[in-house]
Amino acid sequence: MRRAKITVVGAGNVGASCAVWAAQKELGDIVLLDIPQAEDKTKGKALDLAQCGPVERFDVNLTGTADYAETAGSDVVIITAGLPRKPGMSRDDLVATNVKIVGSVSEQIAKHAPDAILIIVSNPLDAMVYTAWKKSGFDPRRVVGQAGCLDIARYRTFIAMELKCSVEDISALLLGGHGDDMVPLPSYTSVAGIPVTQLIPEARLTEIVNRAKVGGGELVKLMGTSAYYAPAAGSVQMAEAIIKDKKRILPCAGFCESEYGVGGYFVGVPCLLGANGVEKIIEVELSPAERDLFDSSVSHVKELVELAEKNMAG
Repeated sequence: MRRAKITVVGAGNVGASCAVWAAQKELGDIVLLDIPQAEDKTKGKALDLAQCGPVERFDVNLTGTADYAETAGSDVVIITAGLPRKPGMSRDDLVATNVKIVGSVSEQIAKHAPDAILIIVSNPLDAMVYTAWKKSGFDPRRVVGQAGCLDIARYRTFIAMELKCSVEDISALLLGGHGDDMVPLPSYTSVAGIPVTQLIPEARLTEIVNRAKVGGGELVKLMGTSAYYAPAAGSVQMAEAIIKDKKRILPCAGFCESEYGVGGYFVGVPCLLGANGVEKIIEVELSPAERDLFDSSVSHVKELVELAEKNMAG
């Protein structure tokens, strides 16, 4: 039986962490790729991780490289490449630089691994998913952004901290763009089936929602750089759903045309992930207040995409 193959583009904190999670889950052989100037370090990280196999009892082939030819035959490509967010830097500030990086990576992957499904992690996420789609020429169902899996993990973590219960008992949903204007939905949040609104007072729940919204910024202030463990875990969760054809419904940046009335943009929505990528987008009912927040979030996504398109044309 053919073993799956995963390429991770960008061997920095997020990319290397993706390789670790994927190796531990034995999802398939892993190619860790970065620019030629970082090739030795990339090879070293792959070798270092391979030497964890006897201890952690995983058995996969790991390759560190700067050669896109090594990505041939990849089932999933996780793109983490790009300038990381720095303290005081807005996601919008990242667009000009990262459009060039993600655009170039996407073109190379389309050339060498034309059957892959792309998972985009690079920021600003919503604009970078759009960039990868345009530059790869792939069917939009084979391009998806890692956003909601991270955002909802933060939201669930904060609820668990508040209730002092297991994160495994918390189910939640959020929509919209990645970042400060995401839309967590308390009306679709429960703890072991109990509506969270029965367990946490409204004012406190609003504080938790707001903390989830700025969760990325909180970590940038603490660490001086973007988060990496949780974004990588969310990315590998998506990769696993695709590689194993699990048909999981996860919050991701999926391409919405008629869905939610978005009109051709990648925004955070519940996506059914399987072997073909985003196989279905689930539409849920929203209250008028939730709809207003969602529409506001989508409008910001559109602004980012417009900026990305200008940079792609420039």
